[in-house]
This record gives sequence, structure tokens and C-alpha cells, in this order.
Amino acid sequence: MKQLKCLLIATIFFLGANLVSAQSKSAHVEVGEIMAKMPAILEAQKQLEKLSIEYQAVYKTMGEEFQAKIKKYDVEAVSVSEKMNIERQKEIQDMEKRIQEYAQTAQKELQTKETDLMKPIQEKIRAAIQKVGKAKGFQYVLNSESLLLADGPNLTVDVKKELGF
Repeated sequence: MKQLKCLLIATIFFLGANLVSAQSKSAHVEVGEIMAKMPAILEAQKQLEKLSIEYQAVYKTMGEEFQAKIKKYDVEAVSVSEKMNIERQKEIQDMEKRIQEYAQTAQKELQTKETDLMKPIQEKIRAAIQKVGKAKGFQYVLNSESLLLADGPNLTVDVKKELGF
């Protein structure tokens, strides 16, 4: 019985020491703040915005052509043959389908471009966080934006310095 008490007390001290040790070896970083102010992110956002504007311009032109064609065909519908009206209706449907496909393709290309631009930047941020965390002796560096309580040192400034801004 005495041995069981000693074992239980030793276990409690061991777990308590590990808990205190784990708490003292964790820090946090505000990743959102880093990403909001990082020059590479801002440049990537400009590139994505420029590409989006280009896609929107083409989409708008396609839509205007579509509306003009519908208007023209509506006006001429009474003066052309039934066969011609059926052909025009098919042409309108095909045009509408192309516009929808273009919108979907543009969206996918924007998402792909965003991934291509952001992945290396995110990896760079992750590497900087790891480097700063290890250099300062932390076992865990958590994103403070996903925590209800951000306890421990905030390494955001140090990570920004590591990233050069």
C-alpha cells in the first residue's frame, strides 16, 4: 500500500513537472498580422487582382456581345424564317454555355494562381516561425488567432524580423 502511494505521488509530480515544462516551452505568433503586412503577400494580391480584372473585362465583353445578339435576334425574329430562328436560338444557347464555361475556367485559374503564389510564401513564413521558435528554445509555437487564450511569449515581431520586414 505504501509503495502504491509513493508511485501515485511520483506519477503526479512527474505529470505536473511535464505540464509546467510544456507550458513554459510554448509561444504564439499572429500569422494573420504577418500575412497582412508581408510585402510578398501584398505583391501576390496585386497580381491576383490584376488577373481578376482581366478576366472580368473579357467576361463583361462576352456578356455585352451576348445581350446585343439577343436584342438583334429578337428584333429580326419576325422577318426571318423559322429555320433561321431555330439556328439563332441554338447559337444563343451555345454562346451562353461558352460564357458560363469561361467564368468557371477563369475562377479555377484564379484559384490555381493564388495557390501557386501563396504556397511558397506560406512555406517561408512557416520556416521563419520554426527557426525563431527553435532559436528561442520553444517546443510549440501556436497561431494565436486560433487560440481562445494566447498564453506565453508572442514571437510575431521576431518572425517579422526573420522575414525581413
